[in-house]
Amino acid sequence: MTLTDEVRSFNRFYTREIGLLERHLPASALSLPEARVLYELARAPEAGCTAAEIGRRLRMDKAHLSRIVARLRARKLAASRVSEAHGKHVLLFLTGAGRKAFAGAEAGARAQIDALLTAVDACGRERLIKAMRDIRAVLGESGTVDGEPRLRPLQPGDIGWIVHRQTVLYHQEYGWDWTYEGLASRILGAFVERFDATREDGWIAERRGAIVGSIFLMKGDEPGLARLRLLYVEPSARGLGLGRTLVAACMARARALGYQRLTLWTNDVLVSARRIYQAAGFRLTNEAPHHSFGHDLVGQTWDLDLT
Repeated sequence: MTLTDEVRSFNRFYTREIGLLERHLPASALSLPEARVLYELARAPEAGCTAAEIGRRLRMDKAHLSRIVARLRARKLAASRVSEAHGKHVLLFLTGAGRKAFAGAEAGARAQIDALLTAVDACGRERLIKAMRDIRAVLGESGTVDGEPRLRPLQPGDIGWIVHRQTVLYHQEYGWDWTYEGLASRILGAFVERFDATREDGWIAERRGAIVGSIFLMKGDEPGLARLRLLYVEPSARGLGLGRTLVAACMARARALGYQRLTLWTNDVLVSARRIYQAAGFRLTNEAPHHSFGHDLVGQTWDLDLT
């Protein structure tokens, strides 16, 4: 089944489950488009908003929106007035009846979703939340408050997730086989087992509640030497400067802990990562061919003087 087929199959399932095939929304005489316009009016500033603003937010055809607004006004759920600030702008707002209708529709929609989730346990709810946030992030939802990636400390479950995601991504993008999972597991397993909070650290990047990257600072084999390990950024978060942000956080922490040198090992096929290291001041100090993860690769060591 192709991605297009999967999306269409999901849409058919979801529209059936939440009742979008019904003529009206639960506990309401409103159609779905009418309810969406009513929702936008309910969340608009007290003075109201223009039809054009609603159309842009909903990506709704102008003529279709005009007909919906006309129906809402005819049912005395919405009204309009000329903007005091811009005389040519007509502002739409909810009437008292409109606010009452919106409250009823909102309560009905919440009750419907609550009923749908009754049989879903806590673990399943967490999976749903993450999956829905992932869909929104991958499809490029804009205008959300938490649209920028944020770095946070490690939490339970992060280590296993990082091993899984890096292995999957490197297989998808470079064809590496499952043996990479062994390397990542050994590195992070040793990090957890011998973790030294006074010499080591790790960061998880989140965007809209989903993990979109990570990096680790680990102590080296000699005094004054630290290692930068396992930098990765999810495809959905690339192009935002997140890789540079993660590397900068690792470098700043290494300096704060008194390290004189930061080193890392990578492979030459990881071009984007190498560019980040170069831009941060790392210099290539060694490279050697090796056969790993089912491929002939060139391993590289990069070093940065922190003094």
